[in-house]
Amino acid sequence: MRVAVYCSAKDNIPEEYLALGDALGTWLAEQGHTLVYGGATGGLMSRTSNAAKAAGGYVIGVIPPRIKAAGRKADNCDELYMVQNMSERKQIMRDMSDAIVCLPGSYGTLDEMMDATSSAIVGEHRKPTYVLNYKGFYEPLKQQIAYMRELHFIPEQECYQPVFVDTLEELYELVKPLNR
Repeated sequence: MRVAVYCSAKDNIPEEYLALGDALGTWLAEQGHTLVYGGATGGLMSRTSNAAKAAGGYVIGVIPPRIKAAGRKADNCDELYMVQNMSERKQIMRDMSDAIVCLPGSYGTLDEMMDATSSAIVGEHRKPTYVLNYKGFYEPLKQQIAYMRELHFIPEQECYQPVFVDTLEELYELVKPLNR
């Protein structure tokens, strides 16, 4: 199974967050899953992809020219797709994956998460999106979603929504049955 992972590319985040990438990348490889990620270096992106490779996993990167030109192209990908821009990157990653996992991140991660959610709502895919709410990282986002639902911007009975989990173990239990 191919799992797209959206996450931070920042190096100066706390080590405990970076360690999430080590654990997830290792688990994906041990389960025989393929990692699909942004193909860049830095932060959780490097840690997840390096861990997957170290554990014998297969890694697919998807990178636009601006990130490559900045000298941030990863060298650990079994396949590397060059795309025109960030929008195409999101679509290619989503299209080639069977499930989506969002680790802690910033604007890019939020953009990817919302793109996966909104594209599913309009029927472009039915792939599950799992969001790791490690130590409450995404609690403010969950509160915003609840507020939007309260004001009826989001229907009470959504046809699709991301699944928030608090631990990697919870994530593993949800992803594991998808491989059958």
